[in-house]
Amino acid sequence: MLYDAIVIGAGPAGATSALALARRGWSVALIEKTLFPRRKVCGEFISASNAAIFHALGLEDAIYAHAGPEVRRVGIFAGTKSVVEAEARRDENGRGWGFAVSREALDALIVESARSSGVDVLMPWRVIAQEVRGEHHICTITNGTTQCEIGAPIVILAHGSWEQSTLPTQARRNHRRHDLLAFKARFQSAPLDRDLMPLLAFPGGYGGMVNSSDNSLSLTFCIRRDALQSLRGVTDGRAGEIALTHIKTHCASAAAVLQDASLTSPILAAGPIRPGIRPRYAQGTFRVGNIAGEAHPVVAEGISMALQGANLLATLLAKHEDDARAGRNLDAIGRLYAAEWRRRFAPRIYTAAMFAHLAMRPAAATLLAPLFTRFPPLLTWGATLSGKTRLQFE
Repeated sequence: MLYDAIVIGAGPAGATSALALARRGWSVALIEKTLFPRRKVCGEFISASNAAIFHALGLEDAIYAHAGPEVRRVGIFAGTKSVVEAEARRDENGRGWGFAVSREALDALIVESARSSGVDVLMPWRVIAQEVRGEHHICTITNGTTQCEIGAPIVILAHGSWEQSTLPTQARRNHRRHDLLAFKARFQSAPLDRDLMPLLAFPGGYGGMVNSSDNSLSLTFCIRRDALQSLRGVTDGRAGEIALTHIKTHCASAAAVLQDASLTSPILAAGPIRPGIRPRYAQGTFRVGNIAGEAHPVVAEGISMALQGANLLATLLAKHEDDARAGRNLDAIGRLYAAEWRRRFAPRIYTAAMFAHLAMRPAAATLLAPLFTRFPPLLTWGATLSGKTRLQFE
């Protein structure tokens, strides 16, 4: 079967790409290898700058119905110190403030909206081969029992950057000592101020916590592989549990929040995370989400970059609709997309890298907290550079 576009991966970037194109009249296939709902390592925060996208795609009411409390303050917990002085940015044209929503709810909502808008959602199916025949990309897909081919002039890769598959963009990575490994834990009855989202700074890593859907607290953190290996030499247990104990030991305010909280499910692990800017287009294949570029999760911009990057791509494809749907001049469209993506998101990636390297230093407790105590606007400045400001919807 032939489509105008095939999207591989149904996370926020892929599902938003499929939905945005379908609402513009495109025929789209959305391929996802995992049944939803699914757990994902993700900080879950969505900045207020995405309100216009939700509104334009008809997602506003459904997503806000599952949202946690408004995040009106950002802060930092480091060592024995905490700073919660800085006010988060709000979007005056939208519903106001940022918030967190569980990935189980978010992913399912966008996919179901895409399905209702005419997208062929193929789940659980996976791509086992891809080749170019004439003007079409032909994907061989399977659900484990059935195998078939589908084609389109355009393929959008949105499969993330962590998992491995037969696709060349998901090749196996060699382990490196300084790789960042990511973990996620969800708690109930954690007494974090409802409107606060703090950064956690600890030796060898960093994290963040936020009140999310269903009155839960989402804690997501990263730790260097070599730091985790050192901890394993003196502490027994699973990697996530060892890292969580490390956080509590070196981050007093986080320990206080989690002291009487209940872990609701096993700690989830993923990685390695290798932040940076990657190719956004190659030979008729566009990339969105983490596979296009990835920021350190320290500034909680992963979902926002995925949503906004997907919207950017759909807008550009629609602007050049005649050529795009016919598979013409895709290289020119790809160059435009790659350049605009870099203009919008490179500052966030560089800002996140700066904050991440500060947070992971063993001296973070004595370096970061006094800095932000003396200059609280730096927290808001970091949030501003990382994209937590008003976004003009195209």
